Amino acid sequence: MSSMESIEPLIALIQGLSGSLEEINQLQSHLNQVDESLQTEGTRLSPFLDQLDLSKHSLGYLHLLEACTSGPISKEQANEIILLIAKFINSCSEEQIRLAPEKFVSVCKRLKDQVMLFQVPIQGVAPLRTAVRKLQSSSQQLTALHSDFLLLCLLAKCYKAGLSILEEDIFDVDQPKEFFLYCYYGGMINIGQKRYRKALEYLHNAITAPMAVLNAIAIEAFKKYILVSLIYNGQVPPFPKYTSSIAQRTLKNHVQPYLDLSVCYATGKISELEACIELNMEKFRSDNNLGLVKQVSSSLYKRNIQRLTQRYLTLSLQDIANTVQLENAKQAEIHVLQMIHDGDIFASINQKDGMVSFHEDPEQYKSCEMIERMDSSIQRIMALTKKLRTIDEQISCDPSYLTKAGRERPRFEFDDFDSVPQRFNM
Repeated sequence: MSSMESIEPLIALIQGLSGSLEEINQLQSHLNQVDESLQTEGTRLSPFLDQLDLSKHSLGYLHLLEACTSGPISKEQANEIILLIAKFINSCSEEQIRLAPEKFVSVCKRLKDQVMLFQVPIQGVAPLRTAVRKLQSSSQQLTALHSDFLLLCLLAKCYKAGLSILEEDIFDVDQPKEFFLYCYYGGMINIGQKRYRKALEYLHNAITAPMAVLNAIAIEAFKKYILVSLIYNGQVPPFPKYTSSIAQRTLKNHVQPYLDLSVCYATGKISELEACIELNMEKFRSDNNLGLVKQVSSSLYKRNIQRLTQRYLTLSLQDIANTVQLENAKQAEIHVLQMIHDGDIFASINQKDGMVSFHEDPEQYKSCEMIERMDSSIQRIMALTKKLRTIDEQISCDPSYLTKAGRERPRFEFDDFDSVPQRFNM
């Protein structure tokens, strides 16, 4: 394809072969043959896009769109390209674009790059969410666009939009890097919503996932995992046994300031924690974790106040301030009121004499809301159990697994056979 005239027959072919599945497969074969020529004509293809219907001719439109957006894009063209790609994503046929998933991903990433370049990430959030849905063969599949969508949600602070994707369990993963990014960004979105338990779940998956070599994503995830663990649990748990050996051996070597912070936190002494923060301030700032570090500091006050509820029934605000190293009784009152509001403690304050009375947890675990939450958790566990059983059966029948298992195991093991009885009782 060396001239503009040669594109006209291609447009006619796209229009004529976009009916049945057989025709579309035939069109795909032809488009693959002329793909290199399309790339060379990329800058002159955009006028021909108007001749194609976005939903009927999605496959052909995608090939042309990918070619005409693959080169440099000027500032004048950028907004037009963003709108063009967004319109295509919203209108395209998912059955057709799945025949060329790499090209669809390439076009969507081009949109992401442009909205980030012009610092308008919010313009890419809705289109990429639609793109993820159209690219997925099921809600359990992790696509190459998940991490891009979550990144735009983070940059635009559209955390709830990100949660709409994160609420689905993922079982089908093709690219390890995409999984690490998905877990890392998923953890950050949950941090943004102060859903620390879910954030720990995602960050935990990023640092315990199988890896042959240590990667930068796991290191950054571990830094945030330490901080969120301190905020939510007051301590950092050890690596579980299924963590890869490379992570267990080397991860800690890259996060020493954070490990020092956890050691100081364990002492319960605000002065030691603040000294550690001051010493490593620039490191925390350069890692973009200073906000979380400040929350760690604030959480130590909260945890020290929680310890007081285990030892006293009543305590004055001034005594609380002195014990947990707050400036004055007013600061203690602010912390106690916030903790009561968040449900971290159960207490009441007598404003007349400045005394705090600590109470037992009033939750009886018999409300309709609690029963619904328990039922939802049980249903999810049952679904996960069923899925794991199916995966286990698939692996057990996989020829490559059976071959490998056979090589790594002695051909005959005495314990493989039932013991033979020495005598029979007749």
